[in-house]
Amino acid sequence: MAGLIERYSDRLPFAAGDPIISLDEGSTPLLYACELSERLGVEVWLKIEGANPTGSFKDRGMTCAVSGAVRDGSTAVVCASTGNTAASAAAYAARAGITCAVIVPDGKIARGKLAQAVMHGARVIGLRGNFDEALRLVRELSANHPIALVNSVNPLRIEGQKTAAFELIEALGPERPLDALAIPVGNAGNITAYWKGFTESSDQLERLPRMLGFQAAGAAPLVLGHPVEQPETLASAIRIGDPARGEEALSAVAESGGAINSVTDEQILEAYSFLASRDGVFCEPSSAASVAGLIVHGVPEGVERIVCALTGHGLKDPETAIEVGGEIIACEPELAAVEAAVWG
Repeated sequence: MAGLIERYSDRLPFAAGDPIISLDEGSTPLLYACELSERLGVEVWLKIEGANPTGSFKDRGMTCAVSGAVRDGSTAVVCASTGNTAASAAAYAARAGITCAVIVPDGKIARGKLAQAVMHGARVIGLRGNFDEALRLVRELSANHPIALVNSVNPLRIEGQKTAAFELIEALGPERPLDALAIPVGNAGNITAYWKGFTESSDQLERLPRMLGFQAAGAAPLVLGHPVEQPETLASAIRIGDPARGEEALSAVAESGGAINSVTDEQILEAYSFLASRDGVFCEPSSAASVAGLIVHGVPEGVERIVCALTGHGLKDPETAIEVGGEIIACEPELAAVEAAVWG
């Protein structure tokens, strides 16, 4: 299977002969959510980005960012991260044979993501600060040293991530138009990228879908209208108080007739559990913000077909799953005891 750059070579800024660093990312499942559709009263599909090689949507942008870095002669990449960017950058840097450094908020990164970055050989720096401070520092670092910055401020990241919109259009087809996309919003690169992909494909669509972004209540600068100095939420992937692509996200929402709202951690966890136990899809908590938003705020009038972007796999954050999941039943190694445990 070809990776994104090969499949969309006519729509991405790469030329024949450019180095391509790929893990065969993209082509992720689009799954009909039976139970969620019944609950919301509309047709709901799940774009399962946790099926990418490192378990999150970040791989779409990272194949482009790291390929671009290698093309430009860089021998090292750096990023600030709440976890998924670190895991992805580390994997693609390993694939390219170049150095990777990641700066993460110390003690505030899910261990599944931390394990990936460590195992891929990245130099992991735990910053005694938050993501926004980490991003400021890596921007300064890359400005002063020959090291490529691969956060979503890098335009190649947006180029790669826009391909998810292309896949939705291909999967649903022109005869089944998409009315809206529900998506978690952290640093706001992904909602920006989807909108770019949809607008570039406007000739294939009867209408452009509404962009419905959802932030965690404790990290909702775009909802509040100002940066959040100390963002807090259990949805660590969107624990960002000053989104780098915030203005572009707000433009996408306004141009599409959409909205950005917030949901509480409790509402995120309810949606997270519902997806896993009712539709069989295990995503990380931040991904469930898109579903929580529809449950809490309702589906906008006129929307009949909607896609929820599930941005990362549930195994990214095993601690939360164990904490909120069902109990583990202790049992003696005897048939009667097993029967009692099975049947309750």
